[in-house]
Amino acid sequence: MNNNRKYDIIVWGATGFTGRLVCEYLQQQYGNHESISWAMAGRNEAKLKDIRSQVADDNTPLILADSHDMTSLQKMVRQTKVVLTTVGPYGKYGSLLVDACVENGTHYCDLAGEVLFMRDTIDKHHQAAINNKTKIVHTCGFDSIPSDMGVYFIQKEALERTGSPASQIKMFVKVMKGEMSGGTYASLNDTLAKAQANKSLYKTLTNPYGLNPMEHLSGPDRKDLQGVKYDDDAKSWLFPFIMASINTRVVRRSNALAGFPYGKDFRYEEAMMSGDGISGRIKAIRNTAILGTMMLSKPGSLVKKVVDRVLPKPGEGPDKEKRESGFYNMRFYTALSNGDKILGKVTGDRDPGYGSTSKMLAECGVCLAKDQTPDEYGVITPSVAMGDALLVRLQQNAGLTFSIE
Repeated sequence: MNNNRKYDIIVWGATGFTGRLVCEYLQQQYGNHESISWAMAGRNEAKLKDIRSQVADDNTPLILADSHDMTSLQKMVRQTKVVLTTVGPYGKYGSLLVDACVENGTHYCDLAGEVLFMRDTIDKHHQAAINNKTKIVHTCGFDSIPSDMGVYFIQKEALERTGSPASQIKMFVKVMKGEMSGGTYASLNDTLAKAQANKSLYKTLTNPYGLNPMEHLSGPDRKDLQGVKYDDDAKSWLFPFIMASINTRVVRRSNALAGFPYGKDFRYEEAMMSGDGISGRIKAIRNTAILGTMMLSKPGSLVKKVVDRVLPKPGEGPDKEKRESGFYNMRFYTALSNGDKILGKVTGDRDPGYGSTSKMLAECGVCLAKDQTPDEYGVITPSVAMGDALLVRLQQNAGLTFSIE
């Protein structure tokens, strides 16, 4: 990477809801001076100036570019060490930007929770990015940093305690307060539509190891939870977690990319907790039905129209009070190689889809621009790309905690 570039970070999509939050966080946490230089980028100069007046210093540079104009993207990425992009769905708006970053050796972070887009960038760019010593890092928000870095943290603890990795980790979300991101919902819709129209894409989407290197597309894990079940370790009923379809695959890709430090027989799953007893079971059944209705309703149907109207659209989101009152608590039920069991926890101090996500993405950018990170390149995961350096930053600055009970 060219260390003589004008900026450390460019925030692409700064006029969007989440992009604005990323800029606001960078301004509040770091300012904009010699220690870290960053710029706001988008396609509309008037909107950029308006957002800058609300969240950043008047001297913060503005850069104009367009998702579908390669010349403007090339000019943008050549000026910076790292691009942070919040412009999704990434399958529609992100491909040219990744092309430009790989070609010019510019590190890249996004909030993509789109398995098919990620599979495409892996197949197209992984080796070229290795050759160019470039880090292309998807899923740098709520999906999938708490999961990926949580497992990374717990496996470090397992190695210290037993000398061997944990054989199984079950991540269950105990409680979560916050709205689904409009961008996340749009990305899910885009991914499902593509998969429904193409059987080979559907096969990739449903493969638990669908993001692994091509020589490691199978393993002991099966499909993500689709219904309701009881877990004895958690002493709780479980129901499907909408982010499991991306988080679990990111964790498995981390394991494969790093040479299987968790073991080739490592098992990992995710779900939501609804509590014990009959009330917990009823809650799990109800939430499973709601989730199924939301995700499986046909495009154009009355149900789909109602869901689309209720959920936020890309560029929309909760107000400051709701973001700051949000939080999440994730439990990692872990089986050690010696037969013991430990409980890991990851918590966040803001709503997951916006407040916490914007802080995580920003810290990924600062980490790649400023910190000593592992000598790993390609289309890689947060834990493989940034490792311990990111773990420290998340806890010091981004409101996350990682702990073992």
